[in-house]
Amino acid sequence: MSDKLEFLKVFPILAEEFLDIAREYKFPAASVEWIKKNIYHNVPGGKLNRGLSVVDTLKIIKNNQVSDEELFKAQVLGWCVEWLQAFFLVADDIMDQSITRRDNPCWYRMDGVGNIAINDSFILESAIYFFLKKHFRDEPYYINLIELFHEVTLQTEFGQLQDLLTAPEDHVDLNNFMALAMRMAGIEEELAYKHAKDILIVLGEYFQVQDDYLDCYGDPSFIGKIGTDIEDNKCSWLINQALDRASSEQRKLLDENYGKKNPESVAIVKKIYRDLELEALFKKYEQDSYSRINDLISQLDESLINREIFTTFMGKIYKRTK
Repeated sequence: MSDKLEFLKVFPILAEEFLDIAREYKFPAASVEWIKKNIYHNVPGGKLNRGLSVVDTLKIIKNNQVSDEELFKAQVLGWCVEWLQAFFLVADDIMDQSITRRDNPCWYRMDGVGNIAINDSFILESAIYFFLKKHFRDEPYYINLIELFHEVTLQTEFGQLQDLLTAPEDHVDLNNFMALAMRMAGIEEELAYKHAKDILIVLGEYFQVQDDYLDCYGDPSFIGKIGTDIEDNKCSWLINQALDRASSEQRKLLDENYGKKNPESVAIVKKIYRDLELEALFKKYEQDSYSRINDLISQLDESLINREIFTTFMGKIYKRTK
């Protein structure tokens, strides 16, 4: 069975553990069912790369000598990452007034949900700390896990504020996801975490630029959502490149049409992107980033951390289409 299928098998176990808490609180059956729908609609439908990276990293660090208990714990941590992502996405979709997510209507757009989705996002976040307490409370690295999740939450919320204020792009810190597995594996050498961060910051930038590119050029049937960065006035990589290269006439058109929620304005912006050949510019950026990241990986001291951790993750995201 593939790692992804093994990972997916753990999800209903965790979902039921969390629903049991709601039942213990004597919630009405309808409320428990609501939480279940919230969980199943929002958590498991993504690509799962973030969660699987925790499992992959632990296996690589331990040369595949992972016990069944260690594997399960790594899968739980991976699902905590996916729960965290779901919490962010439910809230983000409300703020952006997005239409679809993962081939389905956004949760807040489902019948009868609306602004209840705000509280539902909080429930998804709370589940993370329930799982960490249940499965890791007696582990020596428990506090490290708590702090990592708090840290990435704070960073992401700061990044979301930047995004909403149309400031620089979100900061995607992949370092924290891999750090979960490194803590679990007992790696204490801080230099290993520094080397990991140096590479993963560059990987995170590449990952974010990919997201911006796919929002405009990706096929919605592949990426599972309709891109709305232009309508939402997002400070994406594409608009930054366009502003840097636009003629005075093109700049005027961008000022008049970017951030407008109508198809005509979006079409004008996309035509300018085509005229400026931003698709080809991204392809060059992608190849340059790939070379730069591989150079950084090749310089790693393998006595501190295995290079395969980074080549495995790079293989999953390089030239992705969703």
